Amino acid sequence: MQKLLIVGCGDIARRILPRLLGRYHLFALVRDPHQCAFWRDNGARPVLADLDRPDSLQRIVGLADIIVHLAPPPAADSSSVTGHHRDTRTRWLLAALARGRSLPQRIVYISTTGVYGDCAGALIDETRPPRPATARACRRLDAERQLRTFGRRGVVVSILRVPGIYAADRLPLDRLRKGTPALRAADDVYSNHIHADDLAIMTCAALRYGRSNRTYNASDDSRIRMADYFDLVADRFGLPRVPRLSRHEAEEQLSPLQLSFMSESRRLLNQRVKKELRVRLRYSQVDDGIAAALTERKNGCS
Repeated sequence: MQKLLIVGCGDIARRILPRLLGRYHLFALVRDPHQCAFWRDNGARPVLADLDRPDSLQRIVGLADIIVHLAPPPAADSSSVTGHHRDTRTRWLLAALARGRSLPQRIVYISTTGVYGDCAGALIDETRPPRPATARACRRLDAERQLRTFGRRGVVVSILRVPGIYAADRLPLDRLRKGTPALRAADDVYSNHIHADDLAIMTCAALRYGRSNRTYNASDDSRIRMADYFDLVADRFGLPRVPRLSRHEAEEQLSPLQLSFMSESRRLLNQRVKKELRVRLRYSQVDDGIAAALTERKNGCS
């Protein structure tokens, strides 16, 4: 049985864990000792290490045949003038993996569709050249390039480019309750989504079917604008719809971070995920996923 190491033990890692049990010897890289009990109790051996402390990564050298890399880049790398474009965590991870007697056979990496930048609402597939416009997307693209280079050494590297993740506990309910405005229809942007459970399914599919040095748009089938998504959630949960602003008004009233998510528009094509990874979406439209989230939250409160 192959050894699989999960790097980045957050929500998606916890969702893929049950799907991997019995198929691999599982290890989980955790930096918080308090998390060890969860992973041990649920069938994975915790490895205490920190991607921001390269010396601690000696513990994973030669450990695993397969890596699922879910860890985000650091907020910034202050060691370099251009550090805000670098993912040092991926750099240290790959350096540690390279020190083993043999390299891993496969790596699956969770990236972001933000690497495409603004596409003016166009339909795009994975052949679209990356043009990231934010520092966080630049760091993701840096990670992708590092992994692609590593893959040339005989490692199968598959990259899932992920849009906005949602689930019952990952909905913009606080934003709706605060009444944070969205853009009016004339200025609004297309947003893309994937339910967290579907992303877990895609990640496991990439372990079986992902092609070498291949990227995949890990998105559902929705074609929806951002404010319409907020309206869907508001209507389902009985909350008021948020006010709409012109782009000029939004630039005066919203934070730079909020505006950054309203500055890019694209519609993702996901045929590679369906054809090559053989994925059947559980929630092909966000309305389906939001309805399921509402049911889940109601059942959780009953």
